[in-house]
Amino acid sequence: MSTGEAEQPVVVTERQAPIAIVRMNRPEYRNAQNSAMTFALDDAFGELAADDAIKVIILAGAGEHFSAGHDIGSPGRDVDRSFPRRASMWWDHVGRTGADRRIAREQEVYLGMCRRWRELPKPMIAMVHGACVAGALMLAWSCDLIVASDDAYFADPVVRMGIPGVEYFAHPWVMGPRFAKELLFTGERFGAQRALSLGMVNRVVPRAELEAETLALAAKIAEMPQFGLALTKLAVNQAEDLMGLRSGIDAAFGLHHVAHAHNAETSSDHLAGHDARTMRDAEREA
Repeated sequence: MSTGEAEQPVVVTERQAPIAIVRMNRPEYRNAQNSAMTFALDDAFGELAADDAIKVIILAGAGEHFSAGHDIGSPGRDVDRSFPRRASMWWDHVGRTGADRRIAREQEVYLGMCRRWRELPKPMIAMVHGACVAGALMLAWSCDLIVASDDAYFADPVVRMGIPGVEYFAHPWVMGPRFAKELLFTGERFGAQRALSLGMVNRVVPRAELEAETLALAAKIAEMPQFGLALTKLAVNQAEDLMGLRSGIDAAFGLHHVAHAHNAETSSDHLAGHDARTMRDAEREA
């Protein structure tokens, strides 16, 4: 299992057959996603996909938050580290420069992985509490259902960097185009009840009841035939792709990298000089 700064596992799997909980485990950094975490998640999901005893997978975060998004500033940030290709056939980003470097990494670690997980043939439930910000939205949106605690909040503030949303650009499909624009244009947080009213989450429950309620929902789903669940998931995903999800994400991914390249030419770096602290402060003020 991949490990983090203090040799703690960055992802922990808890099996309670027929259910498994995959828990992101960097609570000191609000479960910010470095590449080690992404590949540890992929290891866990791959093992559970092949485990006949598991019918439903829950994705959760340890500590006070689900996830603060991509790691853009912790001591464990591993942007220069190579990992085996799994989600794409693109070459390794290490040793490359400019857009070549950024696209190669983000095709694999972000966009490719989210698509790979979305296609896992078992129901997946995101169990969201606290922060679900920027890259964390991608993790939740890759799941089939989202159960949120009443203290959960959501945001995609990356337009502050001049970037039109995170790499897995599902915004118009999960919340509708008008609110997607409001979310991105303002960078403001919105709460679990607003997310429920938009259809982005399935249920909102008190924080103290979040795990029990999510496990109960997973148990009810697990009563269904496994192959029937797999076919149903595939049918709905195919319908969503026919509504333009896949091609829309591809188009937005290109614009995302236009923004990175523009930032690299006109500012101090491809993130327009922002880091984890400045983005956190701006998000709190929004």
